[in-house]
Amino acid sequence: MFLKAVVLTLALVAVTGARAEVSADQVATVMWDYFSQLSNNAKEAVEHLQKSELTQQLNALFQDKLGEVNTYAGDLQKKLVPFATELHERLAKDSEKLKEEIRKELEELRARLLPHANEVSQKIGDNVRELQQRLEPYADQLRTQVNTQAEQLRRQLTPYAERMERVLRENADSLQASLRPHADELKAKIDQNVEELKGRLTPYADEFKVKIDQTVEELRRSLAPYAQDTQEKLNHQLEGLAFQMKKNAEELKARISASAEELRQRLAPLAEDVRGNLRGNTEGLQKSLAELGGHLDQQVEEFRRRVEPYGENFNKALVQQMEQLRQKLGPHAGDVEGHLSFLEKDLRDKVNSFFSTFKEKESQDKTLSLPELEQQQEQQQEQQQEQVQMLAPLES
Repeated sequence: MFLKAVVLTLALVAVTGARAEVSADQVATVMWDYFSQLSNNAKEAVEHLQKSELTQQLNALFQDKLGEVNTYAGDLQKKLVPFATELHERLAKDSEKLKEEIRKELEELRARLLPHANEVSQKIGDNVRELQQRLEPYADQLRTQVNTQAEQLRRQLTPYAERMERVLRENADSLQASLRPHADELKAKIDQNVEELKGRLTPYADEFKVKIDQTVEELRRSLAPYAQDTQEKLNHQLEGLAFQMKKNAEELKARISASAEELRQRLAPLAEDVRGNLRGNTEGLQKSLAELGGHLDQQVEEFRRRVEPYGENFNKALVQQMEQLRQKLGPHAGDVEGHLSFLEKDLRDKVNSFFSTFKEKESQDKTLSLPELEQQQEQQQEQQQEQVQMLAPLES
């Protein structure tokens, strides 16, 4: 059942008619989520990842959903399905191999850092505290912005409910004509304000990523003197750390956007309910309008409570990842599972490379087709001139 859901999602992602909706990140996320669901049992993953089964289901869904969309989406489907299937099949096989490589890398790195274990631990601890100091103002700003935007949304929408109640009292004989414009305007205002809310909140995730880059670079410089002949291995571990932390930032942006969309979905029926009651009796409409303001306040408040802790939770996750790095590099690390983030990074790099190559080739094909088009136009002009010349004697 899960396989079918994932395949359906991948199909829907790839066959969208608009290029802006076809994203390498979306495809990679679907593939990684599927692998993660099965990776608890490597043998089971290999058994479930039967190439023929996955290919058949992908192709069937693509055929069903593709319809009459543009050539770009059709070409993408043809190339993406076998690529995704093969790459997915390799994940389970590469996982154990990569796990062993990362284990050896960490062993060598820990051995090199062991004489300086206390200093290394102190440097990472200092970096954790600096990270907290950097991120805390942004988390506070995000929390403040959530409260501000929620209150602004409430102030923007509440007058519409009050206005419609007033119109109901003053225009009992012509309710539909009087109230419909206000109900339509309320729906439009909901959409507009939710978009503005997303536009105000999601940029914080990008600012967090800038701070992550600064933090990881400072950590690299502070640890470099202790890892002189293993610098490449240290850099590799820090790349994995940066990838995990930036992934959290992307997830923060996605959660904010999803919460805003959920708010839109909860608010929209309130406007639709009013519009629907315009065709009914006055009593039902009065009740709907009387409850509208309270429902608006309730939904906005639930959004505020849900989103307000996001920044603080994000900070805690990043600090935890820094502490995990300190544990991995320490003398008592034990068997730390650290290879999966590298496996996911490799998957995403490969999917991004696939999309880049595909788009580059498509662009080249278009460029090459232009001379052919010009040649066809020239031939058509020559043929037209010949026809004119042939007709000239007849006219004379």
